[in-house]
Amino acid sequence: MTELMLDFMLGPMRVIGEFYFDHQMIFNPLIVGAALIKILFGKKKAKNEPANSES
Repeated sequence: MTELMLDFMLGPMRVIGEFYFDHQMIFNPLIVGAALIKILFGKKKAKNEPANSES
């Protein structure tokens, strides 16, 4: 029953989901690393931006 509902709701995305779940140990660190890089470099730009606009 659950398989039928998932096939109906996800359709062709089901294959992509299965690929992701099979390779989670590779994708999860990449996603977390990208988020951390964005957070770290995003804060540096935000801190420098007001100082530049006041001058």
